[in-house]
Amino acid sequence: MEIEVVSAGTSKLITTVEVTPSTTIGEIKQKLNKLKKAPYVERQSLRLDSKGKSLSDSETVKGLSLKAGSKLYYRDLGPQIGWKTVFLVEYAGPLVVYLWVYQRPWLFYGNVADTKLEPVVHWAAACWTIHYAKRLLETLFVHRFSHSTMPLRNLFKNCSYYWLFTMYVAYHVNHPLYTAPSQFQSMLGAALFAISELGNLSIHLALRNLRPPGTTVRKIPKPTSNPFTLLFDLVSCPNYTYEVGSWIGFTIMTKCLPAGIFTLAGAYQMTVWALGKHKAYKKEFHDYPKSRKAIIPFII
Repeated sequence: MEIEVVSAGTSKLITTVEVTPSTTIGEIKQKLNKLKKAPYVERQSLRLDSKGKSLSDSETVKGLSLKAGSKLYYRDLGPQIGWKTVFLVEYAGPLVVYLWVYQRPWLFYGNVADTKLEPVVHWAAACWTIHYAKRLLETLFVHRFSHSTMPLRNLFKNCSYYWLFTMYVAYHVNHPLYTAPSQFQSMLGAALFAISELGNLSIHLALRNLRPPGTTVRKIPKPTSNPFTLLFDLVSCPNYTYEVGSWIGFTIMTKCLPAGIFTLAGAYQMTVWALGKHKAYKKEFHDYPKSRKAIIPFII
């Protein structure tokens, strides 16, 4: 049988495609590309209505109840870039920028750049390096992505956020006039940072093991033998909980207002993401634990 593919914007017919009940959305996209009616698969979005949600590549004609003459609405998502590439660029920037500012370049600090650095400034540079080096290594060896690409335009937005915030924080922490907090406060913040980083890594490893290689399988995340993963009993996204904990620790350690602003901005964005994922989990799994919150135990 044949179904119609029309423009999501104008409802104008693009082409008709021969399908069977077992044909997947991914296969339809491949046919559109082969017919030269659409660009590469990752750039295509097919929907059941013009303003609907993009259909998963694994969904079938039968599963979507499509019949002869049914319509699919096509939208061009624009140039795409691989998620792994996005993450590598996003995270390499903060690592390079912070360590550059840590050297107190004359461009930022002028002739006073040779004054002695407080010990906590070295700690901060080490913590920042550990965090983003961990992110880069996780991107290469741990994360398994459910989506292969994202719009290229988002890369510039994401990089601007990470890179400019890094420069803002690094400039103040490494400033010759920076005033360090007490040693106890710095040690307390560093300890919270270290614990949170270990927790974050533990959650990422647990999530990785939920998804077999080369698949997009989704399962309910649960604690493993690693005690850091017990947070799964309380929240849906403990990786974000630990991430926020890391930056709270960094802020306590440095007693730096820009670091606190960076923490608040990140916490807000991660809360939005966590609420979305929490809602998706509850919708997808009928037996999802009702006691879990999204990101903050017992609260949000």
